Amino acid sequence: MKGQDDDRSAGWDDRPAVEVLGLDQRRLPSLVFEEYTRRAATWKNLQEREEEAWYDFGKPGRDPQRLGSVTSLLAASGRWGPHLKMARLRNRWDTVVGPAIAAHSHVASYREGVLTIQAETTAWATQLTYLVPQLKGKIVERLGMPVTEVKVTGPHTYSFRRGPYDPPGRGVRDTYG
Repeated sequence: MKGQDDDRSAGWDDRPAVEVLGLDQRRLPSLVFEEYTRRAATWKNLQEREEEAWYDFGKPGRDPQRLGSVTSLLAASGRWGPHLKMARLRNRWDTVVGPAIAAHSHVASYREGVLTIQAETTAWATQLTYLVPQLKGKIVERLGMPVTEVKVTGPHTYSFRRGPYDPPGRGVRDTYG
């Protein structure tokens, strides 16, 4: 008895679910029938598409494509072109500039026609700046990349500049006395 009293006080009802949910009993069978017909129509459409695909198999235009042609199509239709050319330049850097220069430098980035080359030392960076016109010509000739400017940078070392998350001010100052 105590359990029944707890259920009624918690809001449980002895009424049918149709009344509790506020459904119209006259309309309920038609709603269920509509849902079943919708599902049956979807199932029929799926079966028709499967059958159509089975009969279209092997017709011209339905043959499987080779992976290389599919990736070429994707690269041509998307914005992959500059990224693929950049990867090709990085992979063939030694053939573009020669093995001696390639051993002491690498391609850092390429954005909007600006190619950035990072040298191993500042001495190599200086030497590469003298070769920029020849490098630009070879890159355009061999890879067809539109290069408007070539920047040569030296090795990157630690910067003592502050970052965006550092608090303002002079920071910790220990004077020891």
